[in-house]
Amino acid sequence: MELSPNEPETALELLAVSQQARVFTSTLACLGARRGVLFANMKSIIAAFLLAALQSAPVSGFPAALQGRHHEKDHRGAVASETDVCSKVGIDLLRRGGNAADAMVGTAICVGTVGMYHTGIGGGGFMLIRSPKGEYEYVDFREMAPGASCEDMFVNKTELSLYGGLASGVPGELRGLEYLHKKYGKLPWKRTIEPSIKLARNGFKVNGDHVKLFALAQEMAGNNFLTEQPTWAIDFAPNGTLVGLGDTMYRKRFADTLETIANRGADAFYTGPIANATVQGLKETGGIMTLDDLQRYKVAIRDTTSITYHGYRFHGTTAPSSGAVTQAVFKILEGYDISAKANTNESTHLILEAMRFGYAMRAELGDPNFLPNMTAYQANMISDETALLVREKISPQTTLNVSDYNPKGLESLDTPGTSHMAVADNSGLAISLTSTLNLLFGSSVMIPETGIIMNNQMNDFSIPGSSNAFGYIPAPSNFIRPYKRPLSSTTPHIIERPDGQLYLVVGAAGGSKIISSTIQNIHNMLDLGDSAPQALARPRFHDQLTPNVCNVEWTYDNSTLAYLRERNHTVAIVAPGIASAQAVRMLPNGTFEAAGEPRQFNSGGYAI
Repeated sequence: MELSPNEPETALELLAVSQQARVFTSTLACLGARRGVLFANMKSIIAAFLLAALQSAPVSGFPAALQGRHHEKDHRGAVASETDVCSKVGIDLLRRGGNAADAMVGTAICVGTVGMYHTGIGGGGFMLIRSPKGEYEYVDFREMAPGASCEDMFVNKTELSLYGGLASGVPGELRGLEYLHKKYGKLPWKRTIEPSIKLARNGFKVNGDHVKLFALAQEMAGNNFLTEQPTWAIDFAPNGTLVGLGDTMYRKRFADTLETIANRGADAFYTGPIANATVQGLKETGGIMTLDDLQRYKVAIRDTTSITYHGYRFHGTTAPSSGAVTQAVFKILEGYDISAKANTNESTHLILEAMRFGYAMRAELGDPNFLPNMTAYQANMISDETALLVREKISPQTTLNVSDYNPKGLESLDTPGTSHMAVADNSGLAISLTSTLNLLFGSSVMIPETGIIMNNQMNDFSIPGSSNAFGYIPAPSNFIRPYKRPLSSTTPHIIERPDGQLYLVVGAAGGSKIISSTIQNIHNMLDLGDSAPQALARPRFHDQLTPNVCNVEWTYDNSTLAYLRERNHTVAIVAPGIASAQAVRMLPNGTFEAAGEPRQFNSGGYAI
């Protein structure tokens, strides 16, 4: 069924809850294809999800996830994250005299505590920082392969890259937050972590996102590990059954771990009893990580990538993240009129074509420490000359054959275990941070003594001779090497106005859909004049070239869908759920506007 925004409101109200289930079931189908899992218990899963949606539905009949989240305006600063209570933690740290760095540390630790399925100290990520002086710094705290890793370690045994100790890379989350706090923070380190200690120890309410993602994670794993494995059941099924909507959930072991880290600093994770427990816990589940791997982990300070787009200055992160892909697409689009005055249908076609070229370019990216030409390659990606050459290839009348985009070893990844956060304050300090465990609950390994959930980031590397779950060939630039960091679709961005003033802190979670959603959200604000909440609420599309399909959220106008089909796009209608974005925008009068993802039950953006 296709519905446009012009369809009767009653139809939308009737479909509001069912479309949420379609988001859920389409995600399950995708992830099932990835792992070859047959979902035999879909009825019970959907029923639980619909119950959560209905119980959270406001008077209008729409589930809370469709209402749009908090998007307040004020002067001191703003925080946006996928977890409402954690955005409030960040805001409270600003209120108590902290700055954006303090707020980001507090928010990130909190999201890893409450939204533990997406992120946490057992994972890693990327962070873009704008100093009060307008200087930029890119901190890569992505997980790295253990020293005993090798290129063919998952050949003919790809399942081991998904679940178990062998799937975990060396976590970088705490080293990244430590770097941010030491260089930019104002409050004591301990104070930024204390709110999360209290939440873990005293409990937090299970919400609709928990209900949905707990069920999804167990379907992905093909077993009820949250309730049947004793280490997990302590937190997730203390009375023998999985915690449900409105229940209070406790993570007391993790509270003790956070308290140690609050008192001793990030070193407590990488040395001593916590490190010993991590290595032993991974070893018992097939892992190869050593104490030496943990102790040698350092953040990588990398060059940023930047462009101008109609006078605005974009700042992003370079490989092994995908900031250059986002910027390459905007350099292509700069040659077209895609403003609010332009034809929406034509603009949509042009954006899709630019994105398809961008995803083709992404196939050559990888860890620059192992690919010496990476700096030159990314500079070429975002150059005016490359943009001109691409525009000469784009036809306003039709999409092209996949081979015409010159893809070299394309690989598609869909990683739902990711979270984005955006924070800014009135000094001009701003941070755009994307953190991840890779898949939901990472490797499904929890360290028994500490309650730390470990990532499965090794699955983000390419495996020689093996297509991934969607049948795409592996990218040699992303093969495993000891201490290498895998390629990521994350693209945290900070944008300045033509006069150099802070304008936008933005990013997203959602695997390969991170790039397409970030492009559209920026376009909605810069080219169409949307506010942050308006931009995030617009329907989204996604086309990553392979598979050769354009996924379009069903709220798109039918005339646009017909226009795309006339130009030979293979259009698939999907329920809203293409990525999860967060944004903080600074208005010309100095007030902040914060918006959380409206496709989630429990996201939140606040300003103070």
